[in-house]
Amino acid sequence: MGWFKRFMGLQAPTSTEPVSSAGPLGLNMGVGVRFDASLKLLLDGKTGVTIPGDQAVYSEGRVDLGQSEWLSRYYLDDEDYWLQVHTSGGVDGQVKSVILFNYLSNQAINSEAELRRLAGPGSLIGRPTYTLDGVEYQREWGTETGQTELVPLHEQVSKPDETFAFDSHSMLYARETGLTQRREFLLFSVEQYADGSVSLVTSLGISLYMTDLQTL
Repeated sequence: MGWFKRFMGLQAPTSTEPVSSAGPLGLNMGVGVRFDASLKLLLDGKTGVTIPGDQAVYSEGRVDLGQSEWLSRYYLDDEDYWLQVHTSGGVDGQVKSVILFNYLSNQAINSEAELRRLAGPGSLIGRPTYTLDGVEYQREWGTETGQTELVPLHEQVSKPDETFAFDSHSMLYARETGLTQRREFLLFSVEQYADGSVSLVTSLGISLYMTDLQTL
């Protein structure tokens, strides 16, 4: 698996310039976010994602996907939650999707052998389907009939007191919930930081409409 060899040979990312405050949907660091009160009832029994109460954006990340496509990621005060907004035509361009993620786990990886076991060739991540707690998800990225390569991403992050960057290799899975244009997502991300630490982060997300949230 080529991504694995490339990942092991990567230099750790260094600190970077602050993320621009101009984000989609009026979102940026320090802004409050309120989710529609009806979401909890609507999603009950349809997804494992929980909806938080009012939150503030503690930090924000930005991923340049190329061809004027961007991911803006907003990490909330309650560290169990983060928002992702996919735009085209610029960071504050046309909104293509909004996903609310819950963190499921953040597992430190302390050796190459552990990385191989969890996310390398022969692991479950990257195969066409993935089953979590008895629920099956379909792979969103890659067309191989077997295991596919994880997708490399470079994210720039701004916090109130620091800026930094990290590299990740990620794989996204999804399933239908039975609700119109509301899918559940399972995201795996092998993340490498400037201090040399590596983690496997797992998040569960749900599609949102733009009208499902408002800034405060």
